[in-house]
Amino acid sequence: MVSSMAATANETEDTIVCYAPNMITTNGVWQGDNPLDYSLPLFILQLTLVVITTRFLVFVLKPFRQPRVIAEILGGVILGPSVLGRNVRFANIIFPLRSVMVLETMANVGLLYFLFLVGVEMDISVVRRTGKKALAIAIAGMVLPFIIGACFSFILHKTDENMTQGTFILFLGVALSVTAFPVLARILAELKLINTEIGRIALSSALVNDMSAWILLALAIALAENHTTSLASLWVILSSAAFVAFCVLIVRPAVSWMVRRTPEGESFSEFHICIILTGVMLSGFITDAIGTHSVFGAFVFGLVIPNGPIGVTLIDKLEDFVSGLLLPLFFVISGLKTDVSSITSIGTWGFLMLIVLLACAGKVAGTLLVCIYYQMPVHEGITLGLLMNTKGLVEMIVLNVGRDQKVLDDESFAIMVIVAVVMTGIITPVVTTIYKPARKFIPYKRRTIERSKPDIELRVLVCIHTPRNVPTIINLLEASNPTKRSPICVYILHLVELTGRASAMLIVHNTRKSGHPALNRTQAQSDHIINAFENYEQHASNVTVQPLTAISPYSTMHEDICNLAEDKRVAFIIIPFHKQQTVDGGMEATNPAFRMVNQNVLSNAPCSVGILVDRGLNGSTRLAANQVTHHIAVIFFGGPDDREALSYAWRMSDHPGTNLTVLRFISDDDATDPSEQSRDNPNDPRMLMVETDDTMERQLDDELVNDFRMRTINDETIVYTEKVVHNGEETVAAIRSMDNLHDLFIVGRGQGMISPLTAGLTDWSECPELGAIGDLLASSDFAATVSVLVVQQYVGVGSNEGIGQPDSPGQPDEQFSNVQNISRRPQPRGQNVFNP
Repeated sequence: MVSSMAATANETEDTIVCYAPNMITTNGVWQGDNPLDYSLPLFILQLTLVVITTRFLVFVLKPFRQPRVIAEILGGVILGPSVLGRNVRFANIIFPLRSVMVLETMANVGLLYFLFLVGVEMDISVVRRTGKKALAIAIAGMVLPFIIGACFSFILHKTDENMTQGTFILFLGVALSVTAFPVLARILAELKLINTEIGRIALSSALVNDMSAWILLALAIALAENHTTSLASLWVILSSAAFVAFCVLIVRPAVSWMVRRTPEGESFSEFHICIILTGVMLSGFITDAIGTHSVFGAFVFGLVIPNGPIGVTLIDKLEDFVSGLLLPLFFVISGLKTDVSSITSIGTWGFLMLIVLLACAGKVAGTLLVCIYYQMPVHEGITLGLLMNTKGLVEMIVLNVGRDQKVLDDESFAIMVIVAVVMTGIITPVVTTIYKPARKFIPYKRRTIERSKPDIELRVLVCIHTPRNVPTIINLLEASNPTKRSPICVYILHLVELTGRASAMLIVHNTRKSGHPALNRTQAQSDHIINAFENYEQHASNVTVQPLTAISPYSTMHEDICNLAEDKRVAFIIIPFHKQQTVDGGMEATNPAFRMVNQNVLSNAPCSVGILVDRGLNGSTRLAANQVTHHIAVIFFGGPDDREALSYAWRMSDHPGTNLTVLRFISDDDATDPSEQSRDNPNDPRMLMVETDDTMERQLDDELVNDFRMRTINDETIVYTEKVVHNGEETVAAIRSMDNLHDLFIVGRGQGMISPLTAGLTDWSECPELGAIGDLLASSDFAATVSVLVVQQYVGVGSNEGIGQPDSPGQPDEQFSNVQNISRRPQPRGQNVFNP
């Protein structure tokens, strides 16, 4: 009777939901069951709807350069009572009240593992290496908003609440002063600012801010969760400190011992991974039991996991599943709790908006003061302040805990969520408007190999997607004949997709010191690439290597490549083909996005471009000049691209271990060129010479070929042959009849050239970016599995080159947007080296 009365009394305040243990899985629709009456099918439907909605919004907001967190929160708002949830039937069927417990439980499990991964990825040594400027900006960007929140907390705090005034100040201060590091890194990368001076300062400051926010958040939660006495709060703080000490002194050495017992090169066993994943849950349970939020335990447990192979393995196994499937549930739960219709009071709206605007202004003001102190431009200080207002996961956790602890009512919670979305969403367009970094344009003349002088440095930009591209490219560079008279400066650009993953962002902060373990697989690949090329540089003569990395979406990655080529005054860009050879000799696409990058580079490159179809390039791994032997073939039809291909092969032919075969195809019309007859009898009135583009190109071809033949006539390692053909079929037959001794074919792409010798070849071309001949050689049908370099010459020479401008090798390079120098060696002044 007492229980019944209590239940009746509670019904006036809260809704009571009954739970039936046998309502988890359905017996099937053929038994007359409705799947949505059961918790598991309903949860699956909810999760599917959440993923579809958020991914659709990510796609819609992508052109506006909005971070994914915006799409995830908006997805929850759309599915919640603000939009679709206003339909009572939809809300009762898809998101009934009885399903909230399951949904929130899974959302918090996802949050638990996500924060564990954040801890694994976060390198505390980066915080220790942060420069004074970034540290000062981080502190100033937190202190002023915190003070503003503390001042207004006396007005907002209600005396009848269990939460003390001090706890409320801490809570509101954290909500207003936090900066989201992963979201900010995404915004900076989208704006191509991630490796400018302002971008590096912002990232370093945000990382310090993020670490401080986690500590303050743990303290706020520890004090907030219904600790009515100071003694209970003290016990919570002491217990949390003991847990941290246990993790540092016991857990970290145990995991390090486990790592040392695993032989190098071997993967960690399923048992080891299971132990660590169980430890995450156990840490969450312990911190929740002692009065702190479970996410604090998971975060600390992740922090003590040592950087290196174990962290790489955990991130690879968990991150996509957790951040792509489970974490959106947490943001959607926040959206489901957001009811815009609950905002009825104009006064409350205006008051909270005033607080948030003042807090934003406080961040800008604090950052600006520090920038003025360090003599930075005012507009850069304002831009930094705006960037530091980026909100994300920490703020959403604060708001959700604040709502659960009755710090925020439904109205205030809805306003704070909307303000967080709006503030983060407007940062990109506002920063784009007020901050336009002046990119110094350095014109230069030698944008092609053909126009480069033989006695100056050749600058080459090599793009790398995976370590698989490395061996062939190293052998290609060695075959390019670096000499003391004409050395080669190679810029190695590791192309990393901007996915929004924190692990991809933290690569920016690693200084790549020797012996420092990799934080994630992306960085491990970069380290592998760097080690390979630095080893090549040590063993090769007259070669300098500068490794760099570019983090961008594939849709704009070509901008980083082209900007780098422009800034470094590169003459030749080498990019890998989007297909790779399989075991059976066929060609399969590795990533279709690589093809889009290649096409965009071909269209926008400021210099010549070569697409390398990698089928291996035989050569000694010892890289000694007298041990490398290459057989290279050039197929020459004519035109600027073929001239560029021949010029590059000519340079390679000077290498003592290179044998070069040049096969020039000539049509029977060219074999009896009317221009030849006119030169024999210039006074013949019947001959009328009209100089067309074709004849001009033919003259340039003849000049280059004649010069090449005259200078190499006594070189026994060079074979020049002319072949007269009539159509495309004869051309294909002649190419297929070539011997199989060659290691590399170098061909021109043939852009804009129409020749009867290749007529019909483009009709079945799979990859037009390779041209007709390049596509033939790269196809799986071609008998010889030989690497192919398809060359496109830069044809804009004269339109924007700097005649008479300095172009000396010793001139310092300018910094550029989204590409980061990751060399381990000390760099000369003016180089783009990350040093927070």
